[in-house]
Amino acid sequence: MTFHKFPAAKTEGLVIQEVGVETLVYDTDKHRAHCLNETAAFVWSKCDGQRSVEDIAKEIEKKYGYPTGTDFVDLAITQLNENGLLSSGNSTAVPAVSSRREMIRKVGLSTALAVPIVASLVAPRDVLSQTSCRCVNPGGCITQTTCPSQVNCNGSGICAP
Repeated sequence: MTFHKFPAAKTEGLVIQEVGVETLVYDTDKHRAHCLNETAAFVWSKCDGQRSVEDIAKEIEKKYGYPTGTDFVDLAITQLNENGLLSSGNSTAVPAVSSRREMIRKVGLSTALAVPIVASLVAPRDVLSQTSCRCVNPGGCITQTTCPSQVNCNGSGICAP
């Protein structure tokens, strides 16, 4: 496995919506939907290309009051990377746990926090061909009633907040 020493979240072509403690992310380029649980979303929000894995682990301890270590962050970053939610820059190979199952077992036994989980699915193409939330300006969103926003064309060119 390859991990990112200073991971950076992908920012282009995404529609992001927070629902309770989970974060829903739709990748408009790959037509994939992702659901990040609270801990995976927290790790992803800290992936700015400036923080190291160790820094992110310290941020988790500060927020949740529980030391997790880098294995916890490595597990989240592995899932985010496998699902295309990290940019390809800033990657550096570091020692890895031999398997995801071993990592989950190690993380699950060492923390009271929920193990970070990224659940993904591919959106059916025929449904996507009937509607599109792409826009050039806010006026293009008015008639797109199935999009997250009918008044905002965000920086990614999507009718969404």
